[in-house]
Amino acid sequence: MKAAIGQDSHRFEETAGKPLILGGILFPEEKCGLSANSDGDVVLHALTNAVSGITGVNILGAPADKLCKEGITDSRVYLKEALKALKEPVSHVSFSIEAAHPKISPRIPEMKASIASLLKIDPSQVGITATSGEGLTAFGQGLGISVFCIMTTGE
Repeated sequence: MKAAIGQDSHRFEETAGKPLILGGILFPEEKCGLSANSDGDVVLHALTNAVSGITGVNILGAPADKLCKEGITDSRVYLKEALKALKEPVSHVSFSIEAAHPKISPRIPEMKASIASLLKIDPSQVGITATSGEGLTAFGQGLGISVFCIMTTGE
């Protein structure tokens, strides 16, 4: 069995128009997305970093920047690239999301299904929690979103 943690955070775009995507799911009610060269899916970025923690093969950074320059900004593609180096089956993933908005709880079932599909696991193997952080950090104050992901592999 192996375990790794991944983390990522992004601030919200200052201008409206970029869609907000979290865990591969569009949040159309949000006026702007997260600042990034990619689609800014901070949930999938944290997961990709956890995969890199297990495999030792970093995808976010230079490899993802190269994909962005080629016009590929979909974070699902980066995750799929990272998963190519994973030799063991995924046992479980757990996410902790800190954000003042959007409301995550109503969308958790969709997000779990999306992530499970990408990892080829059952949605019961995906845990997602969310907090506003009581406004104590920049994320809880609505300036961006922070995500931690813990992943385990093995049978």
